[in-house]
Amino acid sequence: MQARPHIVIIGGGFAGLYAAQALKRADADVTLIDKRNFHLFQPLLYQVATGGLSPGDIASPLRAVLKSQMNCRVILGEVLDVDPDKKKIILRDDEIPYDYLIVSTGVRHSYFGNDQWEEWAPGLKTVEDATEIRRRILLAFEAAERETDPEIQQAWMNFVIVGAGPTGVELAGALAELARYTLKNNFTFIDPAEVNIMLIEGGDRVLPSYIPELSAKAHASLERLGVSIRTGAFVTGVDPHCVHVKEGDRQEAIPARTVLWAAGVQASPLGKILGDKTGAPIDRLGRVEVENDLSVPGRPEIMVIGDLASFKHQTGSPLPGVAPVAMQQGRYAARRLRAMIKGAPGQPFRYYNRGSMAVIGRAAAVADLRGMRFSGWPAWLIWLFVHIMYLVEFENRLLVFVQWAWDYFTRNRGARLITGQDLIMLKEKKEGRAGKKR
Repeated sequence: MQARPHIVIIGGGFAGLYAAQALKRADADVTLIDKRNFHLFQPLLYQVATGGLSPGDIASPLRAVLKSQMNCRVILGEVLDVDPDKKKIILRDDEIPYDYLIVSTGVRHSYFGNDQWEEWAPGLKTVEDATEIRRRILLAFEAAERETDPEIQQAWMNFVIVGAGPTGVELAGALAELARYTLKNNFTFIDPAEVNIMLIEGGDRVLPSYIPELSAKAHASLERLGVSIRTGAFVTGVDPHCVHVKEGDRQEAIPARTVLWAAGVQASPLGKILGDKTGAPIDRLGRVEVENDLSVPGRPEIMVIGDLASFKHQTGSPLPGVAPVAMQQGRYAARRLRAMIKGAPGQPFRYYNRGSMAVIGRAAAVADLRGMRFSGWPAWLIWLFVHIMYLVEFENRLLVFVQWAWDYFTRNRGARLITGQDLIMLKEKKEGRAGKKR
């Protein structure tokens, strides 16, 4: 009796998980490998970073999600290499053969060759990133409360967010609401509402991927929250005490102890590995340029989906790195592999764009849903509904709904926990005083 085909999926994000779920009735054995034991709802990471939600609210254990899927096995492990000729993947402590391979390991933030900035300007892609950003934000208020030097105190009250795409805009809006409403009357010697939140964007407007009309509405909503927006500005340096910005011919050093990075992405290392091993073209971000069926050129048994895939066949430009693209590609990958197993022809992948949304703050959002454009309260309600529905488990949907309802009526962000060590704050504080004395 011939063994059933073995499909290996690397990555349990939106693309990988949706592919695994869509293979539930396939005549194949499925193995899902991820170095984390949970699926993370990344679009709401900014709410963890600003104390609105806890990490467990937006994460679901992969084994729990797939427990009823009898043909699927979950492995906790880190993939280090792929051998396409021998059809096996190499983990840190094992090797696993495959007949068909789906790679969906996504992207991480990019510092455009200045990786040393990451120590002082964390990005937002993982749970650890979110809790670290939350720690830095809350510690900044604590440091400002104890600071007696006005200049150093102001540096702690300056927050700089680099990049005005959806992540940057959502972070800026949530941080402004945290400072001006949630933390009101929480401190003795400082007024959190006096923070200076700066959003720096190299392009000519916020949300540059949206139509100008919605970008303008988002800009106005942010300004109403007190966010200072600087477009046409580029960061040239980040250190423990300053952000160096170039705007035209003018250069400026902005004193700031809290810098958040939302200005670019780069592909996971598996993109380059696949390029080296298969000869597949890799774009400037390290993504694999796939065929119109999401396969690697010359390797029909290997598919790359989600943010790691550069798919240009539909519009001439890569599809955006958003959850709906990953979900649709995951389902398509499952359909294509089921067809391949049966020897049936498949159809090229086509993305159906149902729109885009970004939230700015309380009852403030923008949405472009296939030509129907909304802003303000209606867009915010649509955003709430869509994000709750996309959460994987019912328990998460219920928890997030209750938490959002409570936050809306009380403006109280209950997950304002400072975790981890505060050595960075103490070190900076000490260095700041020493520099002042000199």
